[in-house]
Amino acid sequence: MEPAPGLTHSQAVTITDDMTPGHLRADPIRVLATPEMVRLIEQTAIQAVQPLLKPGQATVGTRIDVAHLAATPEGMTATITVELTAVDRRRLTFRVEVRDEVEKVGEGTHERFIIDRDQRMPRLQAKLDAWRKG
Repeated sequence: MEPAPGLTHSQAVTITDDMTPGHLRADPIRVLATPEMVRLIEQTAIQAVQPLLKPGQATVGTRIDVAHLAATPEGMTATITVELTAVDRRRLTFRVEVRDEVEKVGEGTHERFIIDRDQRMPRLQAKLDAWRKG
C-alpha cells in the first residue's frame, strides 16, 4: 500500500514547560511555542505515512505554511490532525489543523518528499567534502 489522498492521522499531546517559548517562561501562563507546533505537525505527518513507505525510505519536510491562531496554555492537550490531500510522485501535500480543548489554534499546509536513504547519503557526503575543502 502506498500513501494516497484521504489518509488522515491525529495525535494528542499535552503541552509541557519545555514546549513553551524560553523568553516567556517567566510569564504566569506559559503557552505552546510556534516552532513546537510546527515540530508536532511534522511529527504527525511522518507518523501518518511512515508505515506505508518502502524499506529504506523516509520523508523530509520541504514546505510549511501554518497560521498560529491562538495560544494553548501549558497543561492543555493539543490535537494535531493531518490529511494527505495530494500525492505527486514523491511529493506529499497535507492539510493540517491543530486544536486544543477549547478552539482551533493552528491551520495550514505542509509538504514532505519521499527520499531513499541510500541515494541521499552520497550527495550529502559530497556536500560535506566540498564544504571541508572550503
